Amino acid sequence: MAAGVEPVDVLVVGAGAAGLACAGDLAAAGLTVRVFEGSDGVGGRMRTDVRGGFRLDRGFQVFNTSYPQVKRRLELRGLRLRPFAPDLLVHTGEGRLRVADPTRGPVRLGRLADLVPGRLGSARDLAALGVLSGRDLLAPPHVLKHGADRTTRTALSAAGLSEEFVDRVLRPFLSGVFLEDELETSSRFFHLVWRSMLRGTLCLPAEGIGAVPAQLAAALPPGTVRLESPVEALTDDGVLLTDGREATATAVVVATGPGAAVRLLPGLAPVPTRAVTTYYHAAPEPPLTEPVLVTDSARRVLNTAVLSAIGPTYAPPGRALVSTSVLGVTGTPDEAEVRRTLAELYDTDTDGWEPVAEYRVPEALPAMPPPWPLTRTTRRPAGDGSAMSDAGGARRYLCGDHRATGSVQGALASGARAAREVLADLGA
Repeated sequence: MAAGVEPVDVLVVGAGAAGLACAGDLAAAGLTVRVFEGSDGVGGRMRTDVRGGFRLDRGFQVFNTSYPQVKRRLELRGLRLRPFAPDLLVHTGEGRLRVADPTRGPVRLGRLADLVPGRLGSARDLAALGVLSGRDLLAPPHVLKHGADRTTRTALSAAGLSEEFVDRVLRPFLSGVFLEDELETSSRFFHLVWRSMLRGTLCLPAEGIGAVPAQLAAALPPGTVRLESPVEALTDDGVLLTDGREATATAVVVATGPGAAVRLLPGLAPVPTRAVTTYYHAAPEPPLTEPVLVTDSARRVLNTAVLSAIGPTYAPPGRALVSTSVLGVTGTPDEAEVRRTLAELYDTDTDGWEPVAEYRVPEALPAMPPPWPLTRTTRRPAGDGSAMSDAGGARRYLCGDHRATGSVQGALASGARAAREVLADLGA
């Protein structure tokens, strides 16, 4: 072993949400842990850049306060959360229509006007949506987790929602949640996400989404995380870093994205993923002062929002920051085409808007078609070149949202499961 890399109980590869959660639980149990991260910061896909006074999350992000793992691990007050309005604006051929949650927010006639049958949808559609939402809101989580798994589109149809209403109102919004526009995603995951949105608040941290993993990392013992330390390969006794150093441990937890995981664990089956591109524009004044998400029934974009209306810290004084996301990372519209679409969505002149940044995220979410396992073991099975025998060598584990559900909750829960299984196997 090269000098300067002391052996530890557990090595974690990747300082995203899953890896940090795993490391936190292992350290709390008294094990010595080292986290190797190839980039210059923690967070994985949950990173925030600061350019010219603008806070730019790497891809559009939201933070849900109702996730159990979030409640368990994070000190929410320290994140200085800024909430989205409990509404959704859908741009249609008749202009913007408001999908309002009548149980939250101010009770005003103008805010609830589009819930009158015939505006957003028929009385039957609105009633069916109310019944579906009430069930998901009140049902115990295990009921939703163990229901029949089918596509989200099939589940919405079975709930009595018309195809017209789904395509006009729900599909544009859910496409931004799942990062696919055919609603092929597992209905179990849909019901759990719908429940979390009804029970929690969608927010953004004042310092950007990167504040979330930063808080997780700050809770670890000093020196646990080693940045700019990419792992080249796993060895029988630990890992080999790209600089030639080796590190040894009793167990290794791979907590990377699915592509890197396949590279490190050759016996692992590839996981299909969803991709997204997010454009940031600076405007001289906000095209919308309400902190609300806007979707497009024509599905030219997934969604758009004035981030500086949600959190003033996202833009310098006198400027507004607009975030807009589209599906995919190839064949996407160019910046000028996106800006022309935004002129229609916001009903304003966007000629003077300046492009600030463009983020392409090829592994933004795992694809989750039914039947999708909501959780699975993190232990690597013997016989696939990934697990060591009892005779010696480091045990190997794999965690991440692609091993659970494509969400912060899924990533944290998978990391927690990896820690539990490591502790059980090591008898700690």
